Amino acid sequence: MEYLGSCLCKKIKFKVIGDFESFYLCHCRYCRKDTGTAHAANLFSTTAKLEWIKTQTEIKIFQPPKSNHVKAFCTNCGSALPNIQMDGKLLVVPAGCLDTKLEKRPNAHIFISNKASWDESLEEIKKFGRFPE
Repeated sequence: MEYLGSCLCKKIKFKVIGDFESFYLCHCRYCRKDTGTAHAANLFSTTAKLEWIKTQTEIKIFQPPKSNHVKAFCTNCGSALPNIQMDGKLLVVPAGCLDTKLEKRPNAHIFISNKASWDESLEEIKKFGRFPE
């Protein structure tokens, strides 16, 4: 399989060639903080290859001290980007940065012990097709 992706400003584009073994919705404190929302949605692969197609701006890597958490992002627009971890053995791709339609569904919610207090019964709240008037 081949997946295309980009950042919000489109100054960075990439391709992932291969399959993802897992797809997790992570509620850990690092993922909540770096996404600004209830959880991160990350795809993981030990076999897929990452190819940068266009890098017209810098890609920054941030790792909080004494943690295994890694965040890659566009220095222009701040969008989350793929990164390679565990000495090149693991590719982590934020699902939201893919432009190719993703057929894979999440395998699980992880680190739910750190779940946000407001992240309960969200399927019961009102839904709108666009910004409410």
